[in-house]
Amino acid sequence: MLVFFSIVFIVALVLFVHPYVIYPASLYLFPARKLALDPSRRQPSASLLFCAYNEERSLPSKVENLRAISAGRSDVECLAYSDCSSDGTFNLLQQEADLIKPVSGTNRTGKALGMRRLVTMARNDILVFTDANVILDPKSIDPLLSYFSDPHVGGVAGTLVYVNPDESTTAQVSSAYWRLEEAIKQLESRCGSIMGADGSIFAVRRELYPEVPGHLLDDFIASISVTFQKHRLIHATDVVAYERSATVSADEFRRKRRIACRAFNTHRYLWPTIRRHYSAGDLYKYVSHKLLRWFGMVTLTVASVSAILMFALAGLPLVGAGLVVAGIGVFLLGQRGVPMASAASELLLSIAATYLGIIDSLRGKTYQTWAPALSRT
Repeated sequence: MLVFFSIVFIVALVLFVHPYVIYPASLYLFPARKLALDPSRRQPSASLLFCAYNEERSLPSKVENLRAISAGRSDVECLAYSDCSSDGTFNLLQQEADLIKPVSGTNRTGKALGMRRLVTMARNDILVFTDANVILDPKSIDPLLSYFSDPHVGGVAGTLVYVNPDESTTAQVSSAYWRLEEAIKQLESRCGSIMGADGSIFAVRRELYPEVPGHLLDDFIASISVTFQKHRLIHATDVVAYERSATVSADEFRRKRRIACRAFNTHRYLWPTIRRHYSAGDLYKYVSHKLLRWFGMVTLTVASVSAILMFALAGLPLVGAGLVVAGIGVFLLGQRGVPMASAASELLLSIAATYLGIIDSLRGKTYQTWAPALSRT
């Protein structure tokens, strides 16, 4: 039994660290795929779309950002959907009708259906998706559109930077995690396609935009669907967006749980298509980047329990008990704001929130509507 639990411990530990360490390293073994950019081709026109719910505080900065973008590009149109906001969001959008085409729902439908409505109204070649609280570097529009001079590129994901990592441990951990995520996307892009884009900033060819059910992640489906149509979804480091992250742990926990539930619902919807269209290499990328990360709480728990049983069978039960006490102690100290322990506690809460979101999905729960976290405004 000692050998059995030792093997279980090693396998579970490897599966837990694989998405963060082994998988990124393994991507260097894939052959690089160069882009076939053609600078002589005329850049396509773009429609910039975003949805908002109660974003009254974020919109002034967003409007200023859109004006800076439009000043340099007369062929960029902006459309915004207010999902029945209860504050002054829609009024602010209406005041900027010379810049933004404002659309309001008659009842709350969620982001996916709001985006679908905007897409039907958009006139231009490339659909650029962003969020109401995200600021896009105006200089990013030219490089973003230039990638579409390669006919094999169907979608481009930009790079998101969190601007407030020093405001709290929650923000610090979120920022560090996202830097790793962006690095992994760059490695995936180097050898083919990334496994989905984040809604903060990405673009797709208009003709490749799919039908997105209202309760699923529109950014995930809209971006990864281009790969089902034999196009690449690439990551661009010269297309940069900026956003404030949540600074309160409870806000971030709820956000991650909601996103995980919607992500796993989306996975279940897409999985038959993924299996049908993806090569063995792309399946490896998808399972490594998505599935194993979503079930990190399971692999971590199995590794922890196996380690305790392993020490007990080896005649060292106090070592196993000490690991349990140490783990609980670090978590409790982290909740009290003790440095280092706080970061470990936030990481554990993030993993737990993701797993609870998976459980929500398996129980049939959906999160179709959303509300901005107060601590990130």
